[in-house]
Amino acid sequence: MTQPIIIAFYLPQYHPTPHNNEWWGNGFTEWTNVAKAKKLFPGHYQPKIPADLGFYDLRVPEVREQQAVMAREAGVDGFCYYEYWFGNGHEELELPFREVVDSGKPDYPFCLCWANESWKKKSWSKEGAIFDSKLLAEQTYPGKEDIVNHFYARLKAFSDPRYMKYQGKLIYMIYKPLEHPDVKLFMDTWQQLAHDNNLPGFYFLGFELLADLHGEEILNKGFDAVVSCRNSKDHILSFWSVLRRASFIINIPRINPYKKMWPRLVTDLEKTNDKYIPVIMPNWDHTPRSGARGDLFFGATPQEFEKHCLDTLSAVASKNNPLCFLKSWNEWGEGNYMEPDLKYGKGYINALKRVVDFITNNTRG
Repeated sequence: MTQPIIIAFYLPQYHPTPHNNEWWGNGFTEWTNVAKAKKLFPGHYQPKIPADLGFYDLRVPEVREQQAVMAREAGVDGFCYYEYWFGNGHEELELPFREVVDSGKPDYPFCLCWANESWKKKSWSKEGAIFDSKLLAEQTYPGKEDIVNHFYARLKAFSDPRYMKYQGKLIYMIYKPLEHPDVKLFMDTWQQLAHDNNLPGFYFLGFELLADLHGEEILNKGFDAVVSCRNSKDHILSFWSVLRRASFIINIPRINPYKKMWPRLVTDLEKTNDKYIPVIMPNWDHTPRSGARGDLFFGATPQEFEKHCLDTLSAVASKNNPLCFLKSWNEWGEGNYMEPDLKYGKGYINALKRVVDFITNNTRG
């Protein structure tokens, strides 16, 4: 058995930016959505209010230090920071990670996921479909020069001893691997640039919601493995979903019991195949962002999450590839976070830690 390596996605959003001020109003952060969330049906847990760290600002170094302390406490091995490179040097939300790299703090492992998709301001129809979408920031792929510039913009991070490696190579994920028009050129260029800069090369991961359909295509592009996250709407079907689609009058989100959903989040494909990396999820609730047009897991608790972790991490411990991703550390607007809230405190942190300790003891034994 091998000890699983757990990497948590990290959203670097919780600080005001000029563009967010322009698009959403002065002072906007993800906390704006979180705080205004409403209970949409009996038993719906909203709003979700942070406890120990409060409504933090990621410009504050002490907050980032406290997050690392909590992540270690949970048994998480590192953060995977989302990065937003839209092409031609246009970045968003780069400040927290830049400060992590420049300051050398927290002394906690990290890697990167390029969230390569356009940002849009969406309007929703009664049946939950997007009927209007205003482009805010367009994801572009200008060509090789931009690929080179992107690499050198991250070179300091890649050279940092905290940067996470697997099989001796730098872990780097692309969120939309099949939407890059020449992803092979991207990866080949970065591998050459890594060699030119005395780096060990990259272990490229492709994120995918529908791994059964698109996983092999991603691998055939040259990726080393697929990060398979099964919270896509294509995997979600419930009585409430059918009811909502059948009526334009009923104003309810798609409701899916967590007890029934977590066994579907990781399948035999991710449990046995080293080319497919599982993703564990403490919860999902998109309604702070999309209101009644969103979808959610209902009845998520630290106890059920612990079962999910034990099921998945026990399988990972039997694989040759020990990687497992956690979605997410701090996606409060999507309801998937590990940080303490007023209802459960450190319940999710403690649940994951118990499973990690159990597997550690059995691995040593």
